[in-house]
Amino acid sequence: MASFIDLFASDITTHLIKLLVMVANTIYSCKGIAERLVTMIRDVQPTIREIQYSGVELSNDRQTQLGVFFETLEKARKLCEKVLRCRRWNPKHVYHANKMKDLEKKISRFLNSQILLFVLAEVCHLRVNGDRIERLLSERNDTLSFPETLMEIETVSDPAVQQVGLDLGKRKVKEMMFKFTDTTNLFGISGMSGSGKTTLAIELSRDDDVRGLFNNKVLFLTVSRSPNFENLESRIREFLNDGVRQRKLVILDDVWTRDSLDRLISKIRGSTTLVVSQSKLADPKTTYNVELLKEDEAMSLLCLCAFEQNSPPSPFSKILVKQVVDECKGLPLSLKVLGASLKNKPERYWEGVVKRLSRGEAVDETHESRVFSHIEESIENLDPKIRKCFLDMGVFPEDTKIPIDLLTNVWVERHDIDEETAFSFVLRLADKNLLTIVNNPRFGDVHIGYYDVFVTQHDVLRDLAIHMSNRAEVNRRERLLMPKRESVLPREWERNKDELFDAKIVSLHTGEMDWFDMDLPKAEVLILNFSSDNYFLPPFIGKMVELRMLVIINNGMTPARLHGFSIFDNLTKLRSLWLKRVHVPELSSSTIPLKNLRKMHLILCKVSNSFDRTTFDISHIFPSLSDLTIDHCDDLVELNSNISGMASLKSLNITNCPRITELPKNLSNLQSLERLRLYACLELLFLPVEICELPCLKYVDISQCISLSSLPENIGKLRTLEKIDMRGCSLLDLPSPVVSLESLRHVICDEEASSMWEKFKRFLPELCIEIPEKRFTVDWLDD
Repeated sequence: MASFIDLFASDITTHLIKLLVMVANTIYSCKGIAERLVTMIRDVQPTIREIQYSGVELSNDRQTQLGVFFETLEKARKLCEKVLRCRRWNPKHVYHANKMKDLEKKISRFLNSQILLFVLAEVCHLRVNGDRIERLLSERNDTLSFPETLMEIETVSDPAVQQVGLDLGKRKVKEMMFKFTDTTNLFGISGMSGSGKTTLAIELSRDDDVRGLFNNKVLFLTVSRSPNFENLESRIREFLNDGVRQRKLVILDDVWTRDSLDRLISKIRGSTTLVVSQSKLADPKTTYNVELLKEDEAMSLLCLCAFEQNSPPSPFSKILVKQVVDECKGLPLSLKVLGASLKNKPERYWEGVVKRLSRGEAVDETHESRVFSHIEESIENLDPKIRKCFLDMGVFPEDTKIPIDLLTNVWVERHDIDEETAFSFVLRLADKNLLTIVNNPRFGDVHIGYYDVFVTQHDVLRDLAIHMSNRAEVNRRERLLMPKRESVLPREWERNKDELFDAKIVSLHTGEMDWFDMDLPKAEVLILNFSSDNYFLPPFIGKMVELRMLVIINNGMTPARLHGFSIFDNLTKLRSLWLKRVHVPELSSSTIPLKNLRKMHLILCKVSNSFDRTTFDISHIFPSLSDLTIDHCDDLVELNSNISGMASLKSLNITNCPRITELPKNLSNLQSLERLRLYACLELLFLPVEICELPCLKYVDISQCISLSSLPENIGKLRTLEKIDMRGCSLLDLPSPVVSLESLRHVICDEEASSMWEKFKRFLPELCIEIPEKRFTVDWLDD
């Protein structure tokens, strides 16, 4: 039986899809039919996976029924081969098209029958009573959205498992409904794939309070990725046109796109809709974002699935159980699947599971098919470039907050997009709950800094990105990633070191080590994570002739000394350099120029030898630099005057540098400068009057410069200045020429300073004065 299922699930369906795609692309007259058949096969494929990996022996009747379907698919395969042999259009195509229509009808009849539901019931060992079967059948539509539905069916037989973590979600959605039901007709439940959205929606559909609010008129419909709108609209019409005029609730589960929602909502006017989707499709005020399980809830759920009790039995290792729970990060789907997979398994098997999870690997076939494959469906319909950006996020360590500027910079260098497009990708991935934007009132501001906004990603999503990136052979992978810190590079890499690696993005996470040689001639982005006081750069970096971005991050407690910087002599295409918590090597007149370097970030570094005491013209080394950030560098006392030679500089950010007292007087030479950030430079006493000669300056940030007491008298010359951020400054007054700041439209300041600006508002009619809430952060300490 197992061999039959394997053949049925893998060889036939995979081969058939390939053939149908080829037919769809090469035989124009059969294109429409082929596309519909491809859709059918793809919709049923997740169900086939469930059967394939279940290990359940089916009854004779079910084997016979699947055998009939097998023969139908075999006929379709043979017909496709016959069509492919016809290189040009001929009358036989009409015959073939009719045959394909007949096969399409047969496959559709099978998919619309009760057979697959009963097969799934046997596979999942369900104890389903008659009215449950009837309800599931009545809610089924022709496209069979089985992946999400199956997950709910599997847990429904155990009420204890089903209820874990639901109370908070039920309470918040009900509060939202009762509060806004008279003012809005659309509510939402949103969350990442596997977070329990559908389970919550089902429980709400049964909840006495909800049913009471809608007089027991509640309709639950599964929409799916490929909706059958005729079926759904018919069900909605039947539900709404029952002759009873009263408040009703339609729950639309598994909605993939806004277009699908809009089409269905147009049929539900006058009633309330609850849309359940991974994407955020309803107004944020009326949307509940599903919260992942807390540690105690996660422990309880895993133990219920693995041990059929709320806690580990004695003497089973509680440490092992907690390690598995920690790897799941509160995701219900992962906890349920892993708990079931670990049932009746010895501790030694659990130890192996912990190791595989820490490497971002699937634990077994069930884990891969029911967690990774299930979540992977949520990224299949992404724009191809956004999908690649999602996979790139596997380069960052787990449990870290990623500065948005760093993330978008990776995408810019990897995919040849501009920063605005990269920022829009962040929003789109956040809307689909594939990453999380750490709440910050300044998000969206074009003038944000390195530590202003972060994003995070759930570790299971990161594991999926690594898992998908590792499917190819190691030398053929586009991304070469280390999922966690190791003392040595992966053995798989070392075994294949004699062959060229095709990777374009590489992430290494090691300590001090003896490097072996690798050839990475196509690498464009390299990220080095380490924890050490001394770090020898991998010598093979010098052979990365296509490298465009280099990120070096020391996660230790003190700045590290870097060795082997001679490799930079060959990095002629380097455009972006990020250094964190290291001693920046001393620059000299003999330093090889980085002619293409556009962006340089120095974070928590020791920089005095390079940007304080330098006696030669550093613009010779960085002739194309447009963005320079020096942040949390406590040894910077004076910014060297030679920096004024960087004619290409557009953004200069000297932030959180407490010892710097003044700026060079020749800053007026920076004729391209548009942005000047001096945030939290606590000892900065004044701004040089020369900055008033900057013809392109649009933004000045002097917030938290507590020693700064005045603005330059000639500030009115800055006719291009659009925004000033001066929170936490000790200004005593404003110079009268501010009335000439004709482009100024936004000032952020404390309440005390706002009264000074109010005096000039009648001269600056477009001016907006913002007094933000005081907010203190130590985000920079987190990593």
